[in-house]
Amino acid sequence: MIRRTLKRGFTLIELMIVVAIIGILAAIAIPNFLKFQAKSKQSEAKANLKGLFTSQRSEYQEHDKYLTTNGELGFSPERGNRYWYQLLAGTYQNRAAVTPVALTTDTGISVDLFKFPTALANPAAAAFTGVYATNEGTAPGNAAGLGPGALLCPNCNFVAFAMGDIDNESTGVDMWVISSADFDAVPVCGDPTATQAPAGVPFQNYDDVNCP
Repeated sequence: MIRRTLKRGFTLIELMIVVAIIGILAAIAIPNFLKFQAKSKQSEAKANLKGLFTSQRSEYQEHDKYLTTNGELGFSPERGNRYWYQLLAGTYQNRAAVTPVALTTDTGISVDLFKFPTALANPAAAAFTGVYATNEGTAPGNAAGLGPGALLCPNCNFVAFAMGDIDNESTGVDMWVISSADFDAVPVCGDPTATQAPAGVPFQNYDDVNCP
C-alpha cells in the first residue's frame, strides 16, 4: 500500500496575519530608525565644535586672545556639512560651488549647498539665553564672538554656534553652543534637565529630532 503525503500550503488568513504583523513591526521600527539616523547626524556638530574649541584654546595659549574669522583660526569642517557654523555675526563661507567662496572676513561657514542644494545656507536658530560665568574675566554675553571682554583679553571668552535642519522638516533647527566659559541655560526645546554646560562641552539649545 502506497501512502501519499498531502502538501498543504498557507491559508489566506494565515498570510493576512503575517502581513499584518510585518506592517505593525514596520510601523514601529521605521520611525525609530529615522530618529536614530537623525540623531547620528548630530555628531557632526559636536565633533566640529569641539575641534573649534581646541583651535581657540591653542590660539589663547599662544597669543592670549580668541579669533572670530575662519581663515585666521584655521577652522574649516570637511565638505558635506549639514550645519551652519558661526563664530561671529557677519559673512560666511559660501559652500554652494565645487570650490567654496571664502573671504578673509568670513566669520561663519554655510551648510554645504553643493551636496544639499535644497537646504538653507544659514538656517535661523532659536533664541539663546545662556548665562555665562566670569571665571575668565568679563563674560561674552549672548552674542557669538569675543563679546564685551574682547578688549580686556586675556580676560575674555568666546562663544560659537552650530545650526542645521537635520530631519528635513519645515520647522525646527538643531542648535548647539560651545564656549570658553562655563554657563547655565535652559534649552528652548530639548532635555529640560540639561541646563549646565562646562567650558568646551557642546550644549544643545534646540533638539530638531524630538521637537517640532
